Amino acid sequence: MKPGRALETAGAWLLGLLWALPLAYAVWTAFHPAEFSTRFVLAAPLTLENFAKAWVAAPFARYFVNTTLLVTMILAAQLVLCTLAAYAFARFAFAGRSIAFLLVLVQLMIMPDVLIVENYRTMSRLGILDTLGAIGLPYMASAFGIFLLRQTFKTVPKELDEAARVEGAGALETLWRVYVPLARPVYIAYGLVSISYHWNNFLWPLIVTNSIQSRPLTVGLQVFSSGDQGVDWSIITAATLMTAGPLLIAFLLFQRQFVQSFMRAGIR
Repeated sequence: MKPGRALETAGAWLLGLLWALPLAYAVWTAFHPAEFSTRFVLAAPLTLENFAKAWVAAPFARYFVNTTLLVTMILAAQLVLCTLAAYAFARFAFAGRSIAFLLVLVQLMIMPDVLIVENYRTMSRLGILDTLGAIGLPYMASAFGIFLLRQTFKTVPKELDEAARVEGAGALETLWRVYVPLARPVYIAYGLVSISYHWNNFLWPLIVTNSIQSRPLTVGLQVFSSGDQGVDWSIITAATLMTAGPLLIAFLLFQRQFVQSFMRAGIR
């Protein structure tokens, strides 16, 4: 093996280990009694008590429902809006198309946190503070989703488009029967990105929610760091695993589509 190749491999393994260490600690601490949270003993007994304590320490059932409804609502709106916008950018010629797409790309450079104050004012004017709608509304139009789907739609041969039109299909029917099925891996990958981002989003939900009825999991987790209850790392890591578990499972199931879709994307 060449020295350069060996160095790249060693660097990749090192980065992988650095990424895995916090997860390994969380798994170890969550499945062992509290006294072993800072001691690595192979003979330490396994336990699920930490998960039971974490579940009753906070209304996790409500938080799971809120988070599931939130990410489902956002993803559904994003798929509809991004699909229509991407299809227009990819297949329709209209005045200012290049400028409009450039503005979409510019939005990719703007951090969502920059707009927190203005978004809060908007939600307040609409009278929907402390609701799931207030959390999701600023994210329902995704510049990243439009870009990714537009690049995918441009790879679809125009002959398929023309054949559908010859058969009498309209624009929306062509989109539904030709473009959407061919972009299925990209939809899966984008769905994972969207779900993981909004499942883990913390700052905006923290600002815009005040009650259990609308709090997602990430905001609900802060109850374990409050000083009046003390800090028990075994319970904290158990709660963290319960929160992150669905995302890890989804990524393991769809990792191939996730990687392949981004390898196909590019500026066209």
